[in-house]
Amino acid sequence: MIRILRQWIPGQPAWRDLIAGLSVAGVLLPEAVAYAGIGNLPPQAGVMALLAGLLAYGLLGSSRFAIVSATSSSAAVLLAATTSMAGTDIALRMSLAVGLVLLTGLYFVIGSMAKLGAVSAFIARPVLRGFAFGLAVIIIIKQGPKLVGLLPNGHGAGQVAWHLLEQFQSWHVPSLLVGGVALVTLFVLQRVKRRWPGALLVMVAGIAAQHLGLLEHWGVLRVGDFSVHLQAPDLPALAREHWLRLGELALAMVLILYAESYGSIRTLALRHGDVISPNRDLFALGVANLFSSLLHGMPVGAGYSASVVNEASGAKSKWSGLFAALLVLIVIATLLPLLADMPEPVLGAIVIHAVSHTLNPQVFQPYFQWRRDRLLVLGAIAAVLWLGVLDGLLVSIGASLFLTLRGLAQARVVELGRVGDTHDFIDIDLSPRVHRVPDVLILRPEAPLFFGNVERMLGQVRHVLDAQVGVKTLVLSLEESPDLDGSCVEALRDLSFELARSGRRLVLGRLKAPAYGVLLRAALTDTQLTMLSMEEAVSMASTPPVT
Repeated sequence: MIRILRQWIPGQPAWRDLIAGLSVAGVLLPEAVAYAGIGNLPPQAGVMALLAGLLAYGLLGSSRFAIVSATSSSAAVLLAATTSMAGTDIALRMSLAVGLVLLTGLYFVIGSMAKLGAVSAFIARPVLRGFAFGLAVIIIIKQGPKLVGLLPNGHGAGQVAWHLLEQFQSWHVPSLLVGGVALVTLFVLQRVKRRWPGALLVMVAGIAAQHLGLLEHWGVLRVGDFSVHLQAPDLPALAREHWLRLGELALAMVLILYAESYGSIRTLALRHGDVISPNRDLFALGVANLFSSLLHGMPVGAGYSASVVNEASGAKSKWSGLFAALLVLIVIATLLPLLADMPEPVLGAIVIHAVSHTLNPQVFQPYFQWRRDRLLVLGAIAAVLWLGVLDGLLVSIGASLFLTLRGLAQARVVELGRVGDTHDFIDIDLSPRVHRVPDVLILRPEAPLFFGNVERMLGQVRHVLDAQVGVKTLVLSLEESPDLDGSCVEALRDLSFELARSGRRLVLGRLKAPAYGVLLRAALTDTQLTMLSMEEAVSMASTPPVT
């Protein structure tokens, strides 16, 4: 057993890992309660999710810095998904939340078994950054009622903002002062003492003031009593249509969690030269979410802010996460009732501070400098703010995929020529030293061929071929196509037949192994294939066919 643990948990526990674990637990415990509030779930859902994430990833994950817990984005998507399906039915909403977390964990495990770890950039970075910015705005707006001592009214950020403006004269000034002082203190501690658990210190100070009756005298609301207890693992009693809808929503949850988690894990691994395993991390995230669902917790992922806190606190191995889990267990067993005295404005300030790092417009500056993906970034922000978290994310992903497919479908075909007397072949328009090979036309599609663009690409090939006189052989360089689907094979076969009828030949060069294999099985008549260089393909084109 010890050997197995050493295989999964590299390194030996050190004093710095213990200090880092204390800091992580101090930051994440109040945030877990806060994220449960974002998801409109009882506080125990956030605490149980934190415990499940720390234990599962600490034992199974590949990154020594990543900390897995509930995140603001997943909490917001959970709220949007369950509210849209259950409305005000609290019992149904809780069952839907458990079902969504369960399916999310299953998808992660299936993805790990299918070796899908390489599909880590499914959501484009501009979309993810725009989504995170818009999400931070929504979360901050929804914390407004806590800061000013009002009861929340409405689900959408627009409704909450309008309610705050309408009730301006009813704002509770002591609550606003407490929340403002807490927020300023968090930012000051972040700037002056980065390794201090600022959220924990502010939380302790707020609980102490509330417990001594200072804030209660002013009428400042507190979080209220709650308990954490283990429940017997069971499947939620949901109708078939609920499971089908949750299956769709779980895909979006997986995309969000893995995009956010992989970004955190990869960034820290590159910074320290660590080796990570995406498929192993998929499995660890799956087990963490399955464990969280059994404890009736929230969806979990590797948040960037918590992972950076772990790194900045001096963590050397994954023992820091396990130490943090141990401390969470101790708090659950002994100190949890004290959290009931946490002032609501302090909790709102902790949430606002936790998501404030994403409100940095400078992260969008490169896209405007490069003149790339500007509309995608702005569209993602607008979609989240206008349509809500879930629909905004799905629309943003759809727009990203649409632009990608449009780029592939609109790619052009370029003509290649020989550079002087060398064996190099490049775009014929790039240099006056590039010249055509007599009787041979060499073309290269500038994107992988697939069913969505092959007809258009080969239409361009025919157009260029018809415009040149005396061409006896067409050479197609398919180096951009790692594989060919059935539509591509059929289209190439039709092109080969057309050329054969007109007394010309087709040579397909620079083929990758999968494409070469499928074309061999297709047995294209009067077509020559090569996996070697363009020089080899041109030599085949210049050699008279064997009769």
